Amino acid sequence: MTLTQRWQDTLATLPLVAILRGLGPDEALDVGDALISAGFKVVEVPLNSPQPFVSIEKLAAHLGDKAIVGAGTVLKLDDVQKLHDVGGQICISPNTNPEIIRFAKALGLISFPAFFTPTEAFAAIDAGADALKLFPAELAGPKGLKAVKAVLPRSLPVFPVGGVEPGNMKEFVAAGAAGFGIGSSVYKPGDTPEIVHAKATAFVDAWNALKA
Repeated sequence: MTLTQRWQDTLATLPLVAILRGLGPDEALDVGDALISAGFKVVEVPLNSPQPFVSIEKLAAHLGDKAIVGAGTVLKLDDVQKLHDVGGQICISPNTNPEIIRFAKALGLISFPAFFTPTEAFAAIDAGADALKLFPAELAGPKGLKAVKAVLPRSLPVFPVGGVEPGNMKEFVAAGAAGFGIGSSVYKPGDTPEIVHAKATAFVDAWNALKA
């Protein structure tokens, strides 16, 4: 299955991204296994984590086709190249930078930038983004998502990120969310793999209940 096919499968089945900010290389594999066993299919290690490219390389090699692994907080072209070189597959940013988006696509990566305004969203689309994350979603809220979805291409997935909990997913889905990026609610530094598994399972169960 190609990366594009795996991404489409993720969108169709369980479009939840685990944002592992603060993850260290020594815990990466155990936390990754905990997420995959709960059902997650996308794992992001933000670049402001300790030795992020070491963790990404370990996770990508260990998880193989079980998950799409990549970097978050990607702000520099050099980091896009490093991500590609260590086997990362998805490039996630907290902003809209057309240069980052185009370079990620040129390297065959999934490009997943953030936006907050329609202007940013369309700049990202024009640059070739595969999906968009609405960030910070707790400020935009479901009403903000619904308003911007009215003018965006229907086929473009939009993921709220920031402040997402199992209890508020329903409102965002009703407003047009295609999936979610989940940070400290699924992992924060110090969490054991058992804690991560329990948190992840709560999100998977909430998503599946919405789609039942």
